[in-house]
Amino acid sequence: MLGAVVLAVAGRWLPRVAADALALGCAAGELAVLAALWVRTGEGRAVAWVGGWEPVPGREVGVVLATDRIGVGLALLAGVLVPAALGYAWRYFDEPRTGQPGAFPALILLFEAGMCGFVLTGDLFDAFVFFELMGVAAYALTGFRVEDPRPLQGALAFALTGSLAGYCVLLGTGLLYARTGELAFARIGAALAGREPDALVVAAFALLAAGLLVKGAAVPFHFWLPDAHAMAPTPVCMLLSGVMVELGVYGLARTYGAVFAGPGGIPQEAYTAAFVALGVLTALVGAVLCWQQRHLKRLLAFSTVAHVGLFLVGVALLEAGAAAGTAVYAAGHAAAKAALFALVGVLLDQHGSVDEHGLYGRGRDLPFAGVLFGLGGLAVAGLPPFGTGLGKALAEHAAGQWAGWLVVVFVVVSAVTGGAVLRAGARVFVGAGPRPPERRPGPETAGFGEEPEVRDPQRRVPGVMLAVPALLLAGSLAVGVLPGVGRSLAAGAAQFTDGAGYARAVAAGGTDDANGAGSPGGSADASSVDAGAGAGGAVAAEAATKALPESGWTRSGVLLGLLSAALAAGLAAAALWGPELPGAPARRVRAGLAALSRRVVVPLRRLHSGHIGDYATWLAAGVALLMGTFGLATR
Repeated sequence: MLGAVVLAVAGRWLPRVAADALALGCAAGELAVLAALWVRTGEGRAVAWVGGWEPVPGREVGVVLATDRIGVGLALLAGVLVPAALGYAWRYFDEPRTGQPGAFPALILLFEAGMCGFVLTGDLFDAFVFFELMGVAAYALTGFRVEDPRPLQGALAFALTGSLAGYCVLLGTGLLYARTGELAFARIGAALAGREPDALVVAAFALLAAGLLVKGAAVPFHFWLPDAHAMAPTPVCMLLSGVMVELGVYGLARTYGAVFAGPGGIPQEAYTAAFVALGVLTALVGAVLCWQQRHLKRLLAFSTVAHVGLFLVGVALLEAGAAAGTAVYAAGHAAAKAALFALVGVLLDQHGSVDEHGLYGRGRDLPFAGVLFGLGGLAVAGLPPFGTGLGKALAEHAAGQWAGWLVVVFVVVSAVTGGAVLRAGARVFVGAGPRPPERRPGPETAGFGEEPEVRDPQRRVPGVMLAVPALLLAGSLAVGVLPGVGRSLAAGAAQFTDGAGYARAVAAGGTDDANGAGSPGGSADASSVDAGAGAGGAVAAEAATKALPESGWTRSGVLLGLLSAALAAGLAAAALWGPELPGAPARRVRAGLAALSRRVVVPLRRLHSGHIGDYATWLAAGVALLMGTFGLATR
């Protein structure tokens, strides 16, 4: 935040190189601080009452920061991707800018501040504040190219939908404060634990969940995402898909586990059933619409929607193994997806287009980018040993224990989204398959009207624009190869699913009322609390009373990862060469697929109309559906 202020104030007098260097220095400093917090948190939780405003006795007016390995891990993920996006943008916006050269990096730093604050706070109202800070910066970044009306249109849809989500979060927070007089997650949970669930609690949860799932881009709250990704600058897309949408899923899981998982909240069976169903719907809708895209940014955006659905299934199961798998999956996915967006930016830089058909064979002059794009597609498909493959294996194993058919969903969604990326990469970088027809599709699928985001689209590709995606893919590989990453996230997942331990850690972080926090979720265990971990803070170093969830490769996980990658390659090959196959069986298959497209895909695509009123209507319908579902569950 300090760096953003300095850039905003002094940016107009700084040369661009100085502004970018200052932003990178601030981002690197933030990354170092977050790495130190990761180490300091260790096997416990870090808690601090800001400014020393501790509860007295059992009542608070101060702000509590409370986090564990999962929260710090998400902040650390943002801390890694922000320098990558800033480094990529160093040469991506290569033309001299009028006005303030520090405006773009200042907004990026403000965006990072919002994301980090959101995952590190233990206070519901301040989570809303950081939620809005993150959103405002994202809206401005999406519409950064103000000379083009299309980014402004995408930013407007994003901003209005996000503002409605913010109102939902604020209303839900207000209802809980009216009921409990508390704002800290753990203290709200403790206050609700002594009550019977009622309509006010249900309404509060539905509003909070809807607002968070707008940021998470879950169906039917996802409509803003493809429009924003299609128009936002590529470095911004790297952050939106790489980390911001994951924060929505994290916020839902944290809010439920710390506030609503107790006897006065939402029954766990209803929570799990509702969000597993919503996650499966999101995953399938995202996969189908991903496959249908020609616009490469929209293709990757719908792939993100599909994977958000899988993440939502993982956090809905309320089980440490599923949470560990989801955390590993999100880390690997973030690096791979950010790399793919960076490579699409290279195509836009060189050829002024993101249309798969229009770019047919034109990427042959970028062999290294083509190899990276293919590796990114295999990572999206869950190929071992990428981190996406390990996370998928862990999450689908846990999901299969709940319902065996969920394994099929994980494999199919990974295969379809990975196959779409491989198909596009083969067409663009290799010229595989026959040349696609030149018919002009609707704007929701094509990418032929895009403008290059640099002054000279025929320049040589700057080295940093290829180095960044290469390093990101190496990071995704490291998540799956380095055993320490999985073990640390597995330990964090065990803490994350322990609502009672979270409440005790907050109570020990400066309160003189040992009974000031209850156990809103989970069951009590023989954990020890070590208060006094530094100025204004405490670390709860809890002894493990049960085995940590699985964090390594298994034979079934490897085989399922190889299966999804093979299916992805097969689907890509069928899309490229299937239309050329002769014979009656091939014609019947093509006719059946065409009929399915007319009856299912085309109506789904038409729902993404680009009209803000339609998106607001779907948001309202989603809120009503959540209220009705959980209202019936608590009767």
